[in-house]
Amino acid sequence: MAANHTNIDRLDWDGIFAQLDIEGYAMLPGLLHAGTARELAHLTETMSAEHCVSPASADLGRGELFYFNANLPTPLETWRTVFYRRLAVIANQWSEILGVGRRYPAEVVDFHRCNQKAGQAQAQSHLNRLGAEDYMALHQRSAGEPVFPLQIVALLSEPGKDFHGGEFVMTEQRPRMQSRPMVLPLNLGDAAIISTAGRPFKGTKGYYRVNLKHAISRVRRGQRIGVELTFHDAR
Repeated sequence: MAANHTNIDRLDWDGIFAQLDIEGYAMLPGLLHAGTARELAHLTETMSAEHCVSPASADLGRGELFYFNANLPTPLETWRTVFYRRLAVIANQWSEILGVGRRYPAEVVDFHRCNQKAGQAQAQSHLNRLGAEDYMALHQRSAGEPVFPLQIVALLSEPGKDFHGGEFVMTEQRPRMQSRPMVLPLNLGDAAIISTAGRPFKGTKGYYRVNLKHAISRVRRGQRIGVELTFHDAR
């Protein structure tokens, strides 16, 4: 499951940054070859039971979550390193706009040292496997401090063939407004960069923080497998 640094660097990063600022997410269609996506999905068959957690235990829905330890499989290890370098730029821009006062280091290894000093050592990146009637409730991966404001999700199964239903959903809550729902049209091998919890939004009176959550709608038939890559660890 090889990954190519150059392909990531050749993405339209100006367009990605613009979409993140406007929508809070950016689509990366075809980031994974179908064969690589299938290989990653197969890890749910080989990972030991100690890595498997039910989201029901935290009132997050139904299904199975397979958590990785600190060592990620390729291409996820490459993603964590190369994507972080790019996303740290926008993370620092958002931090400055919101007046948070946090600066994110340029390399993910240095950011992880910050996590460890803060007592955050529990990896959050995982595969999710949802069968018929399974779903993931609206949630955020925002436990701990520091939290990285962006993460990556990808779909490792084919909609309409491997499963039906199971749409990836986001909501955005702006002050004194109804939540705005968004459905990300992921296909096999597609990925997306999403806001972890909050982002700046420019209104008529300047910037303010909006709150985002994400979910997976109920799978009606078949089996849906996806992956979430989170740059920060939890306590």
